[in-house]
Amino acid sequence: MMSQEKNDELTRVGAGTPGGDMLRQYWMPAALTEELEQDRPVVPVNLLGEKLALFRNENDELVLMDRHCPHRGADMCFGRVEEGGIRCPFHGWKFDESGQCTEQPGEPNGSTMHKNIKINSYPVKEANGIIFAYLGSGEPPAFPAFDCFNAPESHVFSFKGLWECNWLQALEVGIDPAHASFLHRFLQDEDPKDSYGKQFRDTAADSEMPMTKVLREFPQPEIKVEDTDYGMRIIALRDLNNGSSHVRLTNQVFPCAITIPMSNEMTITQWHVPIDDENCYWFSMFTSFGQPVDKETMRAQRIKEHTLPEYAPIRNKRNDYGYNREEQETLTYTGMGLDINVHDQWACESMGPIQDRTNEHLGTTDKAIIQHRRKLRKAMAIVAEGGDRSQLPLHVDAEKAKEIKGPIAVDAIAPSEQWEEAWKERDAQRRAACEWDAKL
Repeated sequence: MMSQEKNDELTRVGAGTPGGDMLRQYWMPAALTEELEQDRPVVPVNLLGEKLALFRNENDELVLMDRHCPHRGADMCFGRVEEGGIRCPFHGWKFDESGQCTEQPGEPNGSTMHKNIKINSYPVKEANGIIFAYLGSGEPPAFPAFDCFNAPESHVFSFKGLWECNWLQALEVGIDPAHASFLHRFLQDEDPKDSYGKQFRDTAADSEMPMTKVLREFPQPEIKVEDTDYGMRIIALRDLNNGSSHVRLTNQVFPCAITIPMSNEMTITQWHVPIDDENCYWFSMFTSFGQPVDKETMRAQRIKEHTLPEYAPIRNKRNDYGYNREEQETLTYTGMGLDINVHDQWACESMGPIQDRTNEHLGTTDKAIIQHRRKLRKAMAIVAEGGDRSQLPLHVDAEKAKEIKGPIAVDAIAPSEQWEEAWKERDAQRRAACEWDAKL
């Protein structure tokens, strides 16, 4: 259990809060590239409690700025994108890419008032289908050489989804290996050949055993947590009672992402990004080490479960997440369908908009959650005290960023005494056969 004060420090994301100021020191996913390919040229972005407007200028450069015109607060997401910037339709004030006001056509000729007016604008960067934004002060950190950034566009599919809860409880479900044996328990095993694009439906490593069976029949993993230069490596060992063990490597990427295996061929890097204190988006990059991603199939699977333009899940708290009693008795542990995102969504949203950690009781399976919270507090203290930002996890320059690779996310099965060598060998084999340069 923790005090309410400490819970607030960990969860609040507005400017001036310990957590909000720390999160602003990192690149955050702000939108999908595909959102700028839809009908409206200026896309609303809600990030870390800030209301922003995103668009491409005439040179195809991305621009992100505050959403409300500094004249009388009209919504710039309805602005006219013109050569040299964006114009507010209310009184025609125009702003360039830096946010500087350049024209006030309703003011008297010769007026220089515009020189003293500027909208806040923010650095943006595009990578494999996701547009990232930096809302902090000073020089942003360099992007690490992660697989999801290094892989060619053909081998990465990106998507997002809305959850109505605080970002931290959303993130913490992803660094909890034990929950998969219960929350994502399938009472029947489907053919892995028919499960492309779905998590936990492949075979376990190079065996014939479905992952659904491993999770269902071996629900007490031994969990190990290791500090890394990007955050934490989380190892879940399941003794298969035959002299061998299943080892699953997942990762916490500081401050708000995870990298986990999706299948034998694909990994997921997923950020849990605060919209505000009580809502968040998950942004995922699905990275293939084998064939190019079938993006049409992947997108169709996910669009079927979401509404646009909000990317809001169709199954949600207003319809009990599609709960079905008969299904809970015969097919899934939750009775909430076959999409494990819905299972996670229910678990996180059912805690309330912000989890009350004054009443929680952590167990031995919560090692990674405990360690991550300590890392968050340490990082918050560094930022609050004006300390050296190079001491923050992943807050590195371009040269150091080249050395931060992976993270390795893989499943393996091996004789129990050889589990440490097994995951390294399995990952090395996958990287050696990869069409793109996946060397570590």
